[in-house]
Amino acid sequence: MKNLKSDNKTNNLEKIAIDKILDEDNTENIFYPDINNNQIEFEQIAVIPLESTAKLYTILIPVTPMENVEEGEGVLFEIDEDNFKLIPINDNKIIDEVLEVYQKLIDEG
Repeated sequence: MKNLKSDNKTNNLEKIAIDKILDEDNTENIFYPDINNNQIEFEQIAVIPLESTAKLYTILIPVTPMENVEEGEGVLFEIDEDNFKLIPINDNKIIDEVLEVYQKLIDEG
């Protein structure tokens, strides 16, 4: 029974994080659990829709140190709105596409 409560708490925290990411007016950092349910604090950089995948992605910079992520380095996640999950992206093609769209958004101001 204790695990069920923990899972519900984790699901609520994940939902709150996704809601904040998708809130255009949000300027607060995001807290999202890692695989060990440790809360990681992230600065949100952008939400990027990709037409080629019909999915949303977010670029986050960890404020809390993360294994295998250098300080100031961004991490790309797919936003799974239905399951309130952030899915890390390691596919270089998707990373390049997202960064290209992000650069266009910056250039357009």
